[in-house]
Amino acid sequence: MSGWTPEELRQLDRAGEVRVAGRRADGTSRTLVIVWQVVVDGTLYLRSVKGPEGQWYKGVARYFEGFLAWGDQTRSVTYTLDSTHDAAIDAAYTAKYGNGSATRAITNSLSKQTTLRTDPR
Repeated sequence: MSGWTPEELRQLDRAGEVRVAGRRADGTSRTLVIVWQVVVDGTLYLRSVKGPEGQWYKGVARYFEGFLAWGDQTRSVTYTLDSTHDAAIDAAYTAKYGNGSATRAITNSLSKQTTLRTDPR
């Protein structure tokens, strides 16, 4: 179950990009990086276009906790690997961002290894 409010989900769904970061051992934020996101069935999902070797993904995967920023808001979040909705997530990326090379990259098998359900803490 998502802890996002309906308004937050609307904002996140409408936003073209968000900024994400993992947390350091001391709880502070690593550098925020711009990524694409989609909302599927009331849940926010992110992927690394570079797959598991993407630097932001490596930072997130260390603790699976971090930060998400959009508009004028920043939230502490948890990240959970979740491949159970990959087909719907692929369709959402294509519907939101079109079928260009960047969308094909974020929906390929390498990127799917990094599908993260993102929930507020």
